Amino acid sequence: MRGDPNDRDDPKGLIRDAYGIEGISAPECRSIFLDWALSLPDDRPQGEAIAALVERYGAQAPDHPMTAVLREGQEGIAAPGRRGGRAGRTRH
Repeated sequence: MRGDPNDRDDPKGLIRDAYGIEGISAPECRSIFLDWALSLPDDRPQGEAIAALVERYGAQAPDHPMTAVLREGQEGIAAPGRRGGRAGRTRH
């Protein structure tokens, strides 16, 4: 299927297509999620797009592996990560 460039949350239709693949696995969903994240427009905050996609698909398919991957993505954005470089090694 072709994506919809007017869909700011899933312009290539990657997430939509993942929900349509019978028997898709969590590792496959993670790979699709990475491709989706790299193709998201620069002016669209990733956290907002993930929340919109969870709202769009999550209630209809709560046990789908892509729903789990999207929720993991939400948690990853909410939890601050380790800072890299010198800032990550300097003790405060």
